[in-house]
Amino acid sequence: MPYLAKLEKAGIPTVLVDLADQHNMVSQEAMVSGVPKIRHLHASRMLPGPADVDQWIKPLLDALTRPLTDEEKATGRWEIPQQRVLFTGTLEEAEEFYQQTQYVPHPVNANISVYTDGFPIVIPTEERVQKMLKGTSHKADELIRLAEDLPPYIGAMGRATKKGEPVLFHPLKRTATVEKVAINAVMAGCKPEHLPVVLAIAQSGCSISTTNFPSQAVCLSGPIVKEIGLNVGVGHLGPGSPVNGPIGRSYQLMAVNLSGATPGINRMGCHGNPMNNGGMCFGENADRLPPGWDGLNVEAGFEKKESVVMVMQTFGGIVGSQFSPGGYRALQKSGHGGIARRFGVKGQPGPHNWLNYIVPGIWVGREGGATIIMVPELAQHLVDLGFKTKDQVYDWLWKKSFEPLRDYRNRSWPDFARNGWIGIEKTSGKPWKELADDYMVPAAGDDPFQSCVIVAGGDEEAAVEIHGGRGECFSIDYWR
Repeated sequence: MPYLAKLEKAGIPTVLVDLADQHNMVSQEAMVSGVPKIRHLHASRMLPGPADVDQWIKPLLDALTRPLTDEEKATGRWEIPQQRVLFTGTLEEAEEFYQQTQYVPHPVNANISVYTDGFPIVIPTEERVQKMLKGTSHKADELIRLAEDLPPYIGAMGRATKKGEPVLFHPLKRTATVEKVAINAVMAGCKPEHLPVVLAIAQSGCSISTTNFPSQAVCLSGPIVKEIGLNVGVGHLGPGSPVNGPIGRSYQLMAVNLSGATPGINRMGCHGNPMNNGGMCFGENADRLPPGWDGLNVEAGFEKKESVVMVMQTFGGIVGSQFSPGGYRALQKSGHGGIARRFGVKGQPGPHNWLNYIVPGIWVGREGGATIIMVPELAQHLVDLGFKTKDQVYDWLWKKSFEPLRDYRNRSWPDFARNGWIGIEKTSGKPWKELADDYMVPAAGDDPFQSCVIVAGGDEEAAVEIHGGRGECFSIDYWR
């Protein structure tokens, strides 16, 4: 939509062809892009291409050539009025108010919560919000702005990337104040000491991403992990922590109340994602990083003493239990078991590179960066094998992802990501269309560092993968 809006504002006739079930999303995107009455038509999800074109080609030509009405010529950025919602009635009245729902017709056909993620919340009274605001030195009416420059990032949906610029919360591109973030932190069940983390997360704009199977997660790195008692041990991705849970949930509540994301209106993940139910927050166990391995804060250009939060846009869920812990121990201790047979090292004690076991499955269904969360023991075995830095792991994983172009072309997403194959392939510097079928390209993305390794979890020998690699890192210390 931003590109179409640019064309329309430049006087170039534009008509968007989209799908009927995304009508509400298109309408809102048009309004916040300053072209509220841009013409758009509906294609079919089911008709074959020629038959589909036959049904909308004449309306398309008409829409491109028919003079604009005065209403269609109107421009300007549209915003939904944002009222300051802090309830002052009884507790029962407040609970009823915040738990109200709205019926969303097709493609939802169900009631959706207006102010919440569907779960009960802590009612944000004036007193509770004022107590929450004690967790930061920033003023309540201060606008959320970027604390540092950021590189361009497709998941940010065109939001600002320069230091000091106001954060635009996707999809409605609204701004927010420190107080509005604090209100959502209260609703999520956070404590004042969590507020700097939530404010740092807010800098991401709380994007809800694509129409497929998106999810969001946040990962903390640095001294803040110990300071607030984040669980980075057994069960760190599961329930039970009064720190991990509320912070993760704050993202989803900000997506509702600051970003304006509503399923079936502008949050169009066709299945939704269980990782978003209650949100997902975890952290890095810096004390168990092997010597020579940097933390996420250092990898992102911060110092070891600085605290950051990495905001991730992922595609799918969590893949785990690739091998049994007992089978892993048999491999490393004595070279026995199924993994040893697969590796051809039967009878040879470890260390052995267990990544070889999981690599074949990482890029089967989707290309791009991957996040691997491994327990400290698995990380140490990689060091013992010769991976003295995480950079060496990233480089190894990247090289393992290479495949012939003939196979890469058979994937679904590259048709979109490679702009119809008319761009330049970065490794060779040549146009994609000039490359031979047997030319090797990386399924893991153009850069080894699109993938991410996080050390956390308990003592059982296991690793999990999240499809979707390294996210953006934001300073937590700035918001103290």
